Amino acid sequence: MAQKRVLLLSEGFGAGHTQAAHALASSLRQCAPDVQTKVLELGSFLNPKMAPLIISAYRKTLISKPRLIGYMYRHQKSFNRFTSLALHRIFYTSTQDVVQQLNPDLIVCTHFIPNAVISRLKRLGARVPLCTVITDYDAHDTWISPEVDRYFVSTPEVKRKLRSRGVSRAKIQVTGIPVHPDFWKRPSKDEIRREFGLSDLPAILVMGGGWGMMKDQVVHEYLARWKDQVQIIFCFGSNEEARREMEAQDRYGHPHIHILGFTKEVDRLMEVSDLLVTKPGGMTCTEGLAKGIPMLFHHPLPGQEEENFQYFTAQGLGEPIDSLEVLGRWMHRLVEHYDDVVQERQKNLANTEKYFPKQSALSILEMLQEQPVQH
Repeated sequence: MAQKRVLLLSEGFGAGHTQAAHALASSLRQCAPDVQTKVLELGSFLNPKMAPLIISAYRKTLISKPRLIGYMYRHQKSFNRFTSLALHRIFYTSTQDVVQQLNPDLIVCTHFIPNAVISRLKRLGARVPLCTVITDYDAHDTWISPEVDRYFVSTPEVKRKLRSRGVSRAKIQVTGIPVHPDFWKRPSKDEIRREFGLSDLPAILVMGGGWGMMKDQVVHEYLARWKDQVQIIFCFGSNEEARREMEAQDRYGHPHIHILGFTKEVDRLMEVSDLLVTKPGGMTCTEGLAKGIPMLFHHPLPGQEEENFQYFTAQGLGEPIDSLEVLGRWMHRLVEHYDDVVQERQKNLANTEKYFPKQSALSILEMLQEQPVQH
C-alpha cells in the first residue's frame, strides 16, 4: 500500500488518549510499513502557549473538585454542540489548515475534542474519512457525531451504548482499546530485574496514571510496612513533586522500595510485577489486561474512571481497595501463597488469547484500501 497517510489526533487531558494514538500508530507501522503516520495533540500543536495552561487548570480541577468533573461528564450532551463550536472558532481555527497541509487519507481521533472539531470540518465540506477510537469502557455523548465513519470500541457493552444513542451498527466495530505492541510480549523477568535493580521477591507496581495522581498516603504507608517481604515500585509518571515528596520520607528509604518518575517501560514493569495498584484509567486497565496482572483500584474519579472500574470489577479482573483488609489479604497471598498468584495470572493470560491486539490497525488498513490516494 503506497504512501497512504494516517493523521492521529489526541489531546493532553491525561496521558491515555495520546498513548492510544501512539500505540495504534506503532501497530499500523508493523502491519504496513509503507503507511505514514503522524500523531498530534491538536491543542498543544496549534497553540503551545495556551494549551498547557488549559490542561493545567483541568488537572487542578480534577484533583480539587472531582465532583464537578463528574457533573460535566454526566451532562456532556448539553455542552457538546456549544463546546465544539466554541473550540472550532476560538482555539482550533487553524485545524483546517493543518488538515490541508498534511493531506491525510484518513483521520483517527482518540479524544473527543478533536473528534468534535474534525466532525465540524466535515460538516463544512472537508472530505476525509474519520475514525474514532473510544479509549474508555463507556461512551458519552461528546464522542458521537454523524460525520464519524467508524467507531472502534472496547467492548460489546460500549457498542450497545452507541446503538442506543442512534449510531448505525455498520459504523461500530469492537476492537478493544489499542495498546502498544510491547504489552503483548513476554520478555525475560530475570532480565527486567537486572535492568531495574529488582530482587527475586513478589513485586507490587503502584501507578497513578500518566499524571501521577497518587494521593492515597494510607495505602502507600501500608504497603511500605511489607518492604522486608515484598518489593514495591511506585511509578509517579510526570508528577515530579509527588515523587520528590516520597523520596524525602524515611519510611520509603529501603532497598525493596523503588520510586520512579516518568518511564516508557511500563510494559516491562507490569511484566515483572505480580500485582498492580492503580487508578482505573482506560489505558492502564487495558495494559494490565494485556499483561494478565491482577489489579486493585483506589478512588476512581467520577466519570470515565467509575465506568472503567465497574466494568473491570464486574468481569473479575480487579477489585476495589475499600479497606486496608483488601491490601492485607493480597499481601498474605503474595508472601504465603505466591504460587497460587502466579497460577491465577497464567489463567488471566490464557483468557487474553481471545483478544486480537492489531484489530484496530487492520481495520484502519481496510478503510484505507477503500480510499483512493489523495496525493
